[in-house]
Amino acid sequence: MNNYLKYGLLAIAVVLLGFAVYYFVGTSKNESAHSHEEAVYTCPMHPEIIRNAPGQCPICGMDLVKKTVEGEKSQSPDVEELLQPGNQFVAGNFKTTQAKDTAISSELKLPGIVTYDANSYENIAARVNGRIEKMYVNYAYQKVIKGQKLFDLYSPELLTEQQNFLYLIHNDSENKPIINALKQKLLLYGMTKNQINSLVTTQRVHPIISIYSPVSGVVSGSKSTTVNDAMKTTAASGAPLLKEGYYITKNTVVFQLVSTDKVWGVFNVIQGYAGQIKVGQSIEIRSELDSDEVVNAKVDFVEAQLNPSEKTNRIRVYLNNAQRQFPIGLRLEGKIETLSQKGIWLPKQTLVSLGSHQLVFVKKGNGFQSTKVKTGVERKGWIQILSGISTEEEVAENGYYLMDSESFIR
Repeated sequence: MNNYLKYGLLAIAVVLLGFAVYYFVGTSKNESAHSHEEAVYTCPMHPEIIRNAPGQCPICGMDLVKKTVEGEKSQSPDVEELLQPGNQFVAGNFKTTQAKDTAISSELKLPGIVTYDANSYENIAARVNGRIEKMYVNYAYQKVIKGQKLFDLYSPELLTEQQNFLYLIHNDSENKPIINALKQKLLLYGMTKNQINSLVTTQRVHPIISIYSPVSGVVSGSKSTTVNDAMKTTAASGAPLLKEGYYITKNTVVFQLVSTDKVWGVFNVIQGYAGQIKVGQSIEIRSELDSDEVVNAKVDFVEAQLNPSEKTNRIRVYLNNAQRQFPIGLRLEGKIETLSQKGIWLPKQTLVSLGSHQLVFVKKGNGFQSTKVKTGVERKGWIQILSGISTEEEVAENGYYLMDSESFIR
């Protein structure tokens, strides 16, 4: 009986020992398999990307993270960070960049138009009272050359002075000072030297005197027409001037001529950029007639007054128009390289515009903190930062990629 008990206990011990060995071997295999599975890396945004070593996702560029087995705690941001509002903190690891403290210039494209040079206006005024007998220039915008006959004038006053001049020549030819004085008076009344010489030669007065143009130009108006009126071009092309038979008084402006040998190119500058343009700065000009032809010129004047309706300043450029390649009213495009401006600059894509203000995402710990910034001008894809961040801070390379639109609209 005792032998049976001994053998039974021995058999039970062997069975228990076998179960223990079997359990130990199976557990070791499972742990080995699990440890092998843990050495796998994948992309949080693209789980189909699987690698055996750390790296970056070939699709979005995010860092690959290690896949963990169930029950193992994965690395994650602090709970306090995850509980922050979406419009203040964004947890994640994204590409960053830094602001640059440098000087950047920009290229401005300015719309413009060709106008008359206001300094080239010449008034043809009556020097004596009289009546217009014949007009040789009848319409506005007619071209006039120097020495061209403009109109014939009958003037009793001028006729009397001619008679006095001839009387002195016949009766007191030795009185040179008085004769020269009368001759000068006839010149001031509008007679030419040739007309006075003809008067001496023929010994006959000329009741009707022809008036000639002292300069070349284009007829822009008559009577009370002013420079501003002409530049506004409110009168229709071909508008009639003074008529034959009109009586005119001394100092009446019969014609107003403007030279087109030199014209103005007037360009509009967007508000805030006029201070970056200086007199003497180079500008490239193209016209709508030939966009391939470039005219290089210099800025002659920068207006300080802001146009309230267009919110622009104007700059003025003198153009040589001897070949008449710039007709009045021609539309122009100017391209000017502004002066370099030193400051702190960020790429445009790093900023998020919320209408009333702009912000960037600054790297803080395991995520990015939204930070308001004050911006200046934009140049060549860079925006000037006036305040809000420093050059040492790292910001998200693409601000809109981090933005939770629903959170930020609130």
